[in-house]
Amino acid sequence: MIGARPFTVRDIVTTHTGRGTLITCTTGEHLTLLPGTVLWAARHIDPRTTHRRAPRRSR
Repeated sequence: MIGARPFTVRDIVTTHTGRGTLITCTTGEHLTLLPGTVLWAARHIDPRTTHRRAPRRSR
C-alpha cells in the first residue's frame, strides 16, 4: 500500500544505470527505487515517531 491504496506489482527491472530498480504496477504506475530509498512494512505504529513506554513500577 502506498498512501492507503493497494498496488499489485506487475514487473521489477533494474534501471539502465544499474543503480536503481523500476517497479511497474498493474495500474500503470511506476516507482523508482534508488539506493537511498527507504521502505518499511505497513504497521499500526509509524516507525518515524518515537513511542516511549511508561516506566514499570517496582514491587
